[in-house]
Parts: sequence; C-alpha cells; structure tokens
Amino acid sequence: MSGLQILKRKNKPSAQQIALYRDLPVANISDAMYRLSAGGTHLRPYHAGGYMSGAALTVKCRPGDNLLVHYALNIAEPGDVIVVDAGGDLTNAIVGELMLTYAAKKGVAGVVIHGAIRDSQSIRQNDFPVYAAGITHRGPYKDGPGEVNVPVSLNGMVIEAGDLVIGDADGVLCVPYALIDEVYEMASQRHSSEEIKLQNIKSGKNNRNWVYEKLQALGYILPE
Repeated sequence: MSGLQILKRKNKPSAQQIALYRDLPVANISDAMYRLSAGGTHLRPYHAGGYMSGAALTVKCRPGDNLLVHYALNIAEPGDVIVVDAGGDLTNAIVGELMLTYAAKKGVAGVVIHGAIRDSQSIRQNDFPVYAAGITHRGPYKDGPGEVNVPVSLNGMVIEAGDLVIGDADGVLCVPYALIDEVYEMASQRHSSEEIKLQNIKSGKNNRNWVYEKLQALGYILPE
C-alpha cells in the first residue's frame, strides 16, 4: 500500500565505482550530465568538510516524522547514503547528533535530508557528510507514514534506491545506476581537461580567443 512500502534495492554500485567518484569534483560531474540535474541550492553541506559518495538508500516520510529514517538506519550498509525526502519542510528536524553518530559508526557514507536537521554545532565539528535544507531545534515525531527504497524527488532531482549519490562543498548530485560508468568516463575526461587549463592559466599560456570567436559567431560587431 502506498505510504506503507518498505522495498528492497534491486541494484547497488560497487565499492570500486563509489571510490572512483571521490576523485572528481561534483561540478565536473554535473557538467558531464549536461547541467540538467540538481537537488536545489538549499541542500547545503553542514559538516566540517569532505566528499560524499555512496549508494542511495531512499526514504520518503511525512514532514516532521522520522520513524522510517530510523528503520533505514537499522538496515543501512557501509557505503550507503541515506536520502530522505521530508518535503523540504523545516518545522521539525529529521535527524540530529544521536542518529548521525550512529550512522557514522555503521559506516554510512552520508545523509541527505530534504528537510531540517538539528544539533548543527556538533555536525559542523565533524567530517561525516550531512546535507540538509535548514536547521531547527524542534524535534521530530515517530508515527509514520513513510516508505523506504522508493523513488524520491528532491526539487526535481529524482533518486532511486541504488543510484550513486555524491556531494562536496558545491552540493549534492545523483548519478542514475545505469549511467554510473558512462558518466564517470565523461566527467573524468572533463576533469583532466580542466586540470590542463588550470596549469595553462597559472603559467600564462591560456588562450582566450574563443570569447571573440563566440561573439562573432553570434553576430556581435566588435570595436576595432
């Protein structure tokens, strides 16, 4: 029954696939995905710093209620990223220091909350990846309903159980399971290209003629 579903994941990225993405900036991966996917600028990192990469364990819950998030914590495996769609509501926190400490102890790779968190000072002092829409001191309820391992949508970014979820200081991105290898190759090439451009800039060898060529192609008449 909808609202009371607890499903099993059909797919999950390998540990090698998860590890490979840790060497790539999220911005490069986003560019490789044609800049079409994003979870919204309000999903910000609240931890001290560090990269997040792992397999999505999804939760859809009633705003302000974390009963099914607790269940997800119970079944989470090392390398999982718990992704919670709490409707973006900031009235009640979905997770706090106790739950996040337990998640880190289990080897969870990170937590993404489309909703609020609390105990933010503790979160900011630790490297365990936590992304959320905001902060409140008001705690959650534990009555349900909710669903686990169902597709969720964070501001239009659809995440299915077993997709690859990554994050850095720029935000969160989902790579669909079927595209993990393809996107990695494209993003890796883009990253290598940008590294070369960066070195050229530092050495004073970068060529900016493309700006003029682009303007002329668009019909601009440039001053002599």
